[in-house]
Amino acid sequence: MTFRSYGLSWDEPLFYDYGEALKYAYTPSNWFSGNFDVTQSFGSSGSDHANRGPAYLLVAMPFVSLWKWLGFDSASAWHLTNFLTFNLGIYLLYRLASKWMSQWAALAVAALFTFQPLLWGHAFINPKDIPFLTFFLGAVFFGFEMVDDFVTHHASRITPKLLLASFFLGIATSIRILGPLAALLVLLYAFVQGIKVSDLLKRSKIWLYASLSLVIMFLSWPYLWLNLLEKFTEVFVFMSDNPTQLNVLFAGNDYQAGDIPRRYFPILLSYTLTEPTYFLIAVGIFFGFWKADNKKRLTLAILLFWFGILAAYILIKRPAMYDGYRHFLFILPPLFIFAGFAFEALFYWLKHSWQKFVIAFAILAFGILPILQLHPYQYAYYNNFAGGMDGVFRNYETEYWLTCYREAVFGLNQLAEPGTQLFVRREPYIAAYYADSNITIRDFRSEQKEMKTGDYYLVNTRSNEDLKFLRDEPAMIEVSRMGATFCIIKQVP
Repeated sequence: MTFRSYGLSWDEPLFYDYGEALKYAYTPSNWFSGNFDVTQSFGSSGSDHANRGPAYLLVAMPFVSLWKWLGFDSASAWHLTNFLTFNLGIYLLYRLASKWMSQWAALAVAALFTFQPLLWGHAFINPKDIPFLTFFLGAVFFGFEMVDDFVTHHASRITPKLLLASFFLGIATSIRILGPLAALLVLLYAFVQGIKVSDLLKRSKIWLYASLSLVIMFLSWPYLWLNLLEKFTEVFVFMSDNPTQLNVLFAGNDYQAGDIPRRYFPILLSYTLTEPTYFLIAVGIFFGFWKADNKKRLTLAILLFWFGILAAYILIKRPAMYDGYRHFLFILPPLFIFAGFAFEALFYWLKHSWQKFVIAFAILAFGILPILQLHPYQYAYYNNFAGGMDGVFRNYETEYWLTCYREAVFGLNQLAEPGTQLFVRREPYIAAYYADSNITIRDFRSEQKEMKTGDYYLVNTRSNEDLKFLRDEPAMIEVSRMGATFCIIKQVP
């Protein structure tokens, strides 16, 4: 009911343009034209997006086309599709958690995960990291289910699970090069379930699982058609460091993304989930291992490995990080699964259903209230450990993806007269999407010299950029939530 409230994010327009360009690669008439050139499917931002797998775009496009046919604008159609993809991830998390706990505890896990403001906000505006989280979850869940069928010798059930496991793994690997980690988790799970390496290698369906995953990855990633091994290696090397020149505001200091301190990830992780979540995770780890047999402990260790191996990589390798830790949202699900063991213990101690409901709702309210208060900028959330939104403003990045342009430009549409010029400090194409026809959008960085009295200036507060020009002029339009300002429009004196 709220998907139309979300503005386009910094990363969306060019990425969706990539999706439109992909149609060239999947049009049979182009294959036999005699001059087929796969690079034409990379779009206008090929240098930035070609080496990012487009599998999610291919899966999502039919749904987006349906919403457009029903009358929604392009941005809203994508935001609805993105959010539905997140809902699939919620369901997969519930199913995965249900393997080790009661359905009520698994449902509480899914609800706690759903009502994290950070995830709720990204669910609409993030067509990269949220889909990867979902498909990675699917690769792990269906991979575990496939292994369970191997163990119980339910041959008739192996093929559907194998196909789903292969599909989700192939799509996940196309979206992010870290997708094969899901296969490693599945392999470890197989060993824990008592399947020997020699037995595993003899199973033809394991080879089918691996082959299908590779085929799906290859078919859904035209960039690899140029040279599979060379381009895959190139992407792996490139993405392992994720180089960028972006500035990052962290703890009151401005850093280059490649130079952020080692404490960046652990501090943001401790500041961006709801307060009860950390307690539930800690208690859940204790109860999960305490009440488990050896096989279950080894399985739970695999879940910790899922989070721990990437956390260790971040802390030791220190890859370039920016926009919070959005690139690593997919390592959060195992932490929430452990929170489920705390819910299970809590539900066991509480004897009456109404008590369970009240306590569960009180825990979820820590996320639900900020979701309402920050709408539609939930991903900018910081908890009270960080000092709340007003406490982190000017010290940490909040609304770093410029989605506030929508609200700001809509406000200007009500004031603007014919001939109005709006100079946008960065990414003016986002503002142009929402501006009325009587407003001319100009790029501040290249056209600043043409500004004149009466023109308007739109700037966001990422890295405190609003303090660098017209600092002392009053804001005509200000987009703020909970004490943090996200976007400002000023008039040139």
